[in-house]
Amino acid sequence: MIRLPAALERKLAEIFPRARERDQYVTDLVLKALETKPEPEKGQPVAIGGTLHLFTDGGSRGNPGQAAIGCVLIDPLKNKVLREYGECIGVQTNNIAEYRALIIGLKIAKEYQPNHLMCHLDSELVVKQLNGEYRVKMPTFELLIKEIMEMKTGFPQLSFVHIPREKNLRADLLVKRALDEMAQGLRK
Repeated sequence: MIRLPAALERKLAEIFPRARERDQYVTDLVLKALETKPEPEKGQPVAIGGTLHLFTDGGSRGNPGQAAIGCVLIDPLKNKVLREYGECIGVQTNNIAEYRALIIGLKIAKEYQPNHLMCHLDSELVVKQLNGEYRVKMPTFELLIKEIMEMKTGFPQLSFVHIPREKNLRADLLVKRALDEMAQGLRK
């Protein structure tokens, strides 16, 4: 869960005395913010160069189980979300979902032609395998890594950075939303 600044927590406590109501209010705000899907402005070139940050996440309910991916591309200079993407990818393992999220994220980022793309993932395994720190033992990972390495040549500079899960909330919420929507569709 996100820790809010103390001053904000106090203000929310004044407005919502019950912790459950505060949590629901914050959750609703985050979900509402995620509903607005920013798109490139009309008439503006998609290519922006510079450094961009890509946050990706993959997850499954069960391992393997129904899986989904989430990608968020950010321009850090403008502090602006350029693109978000989330979808279900069928029955997969968590690790396969992490790799597939990165592949889709790289395809999205390529449209913006960044000079440097920093890929932020909360999967330490994926980051260490891509950076050559861990050996790849599973053949299914080898194919995905090969695809990523081929895509890597299309970027002037590309780096893979491990981040804690709490710093990857937006991509994680896209994964959860896709899985929830799929589950609701199955129940109908």
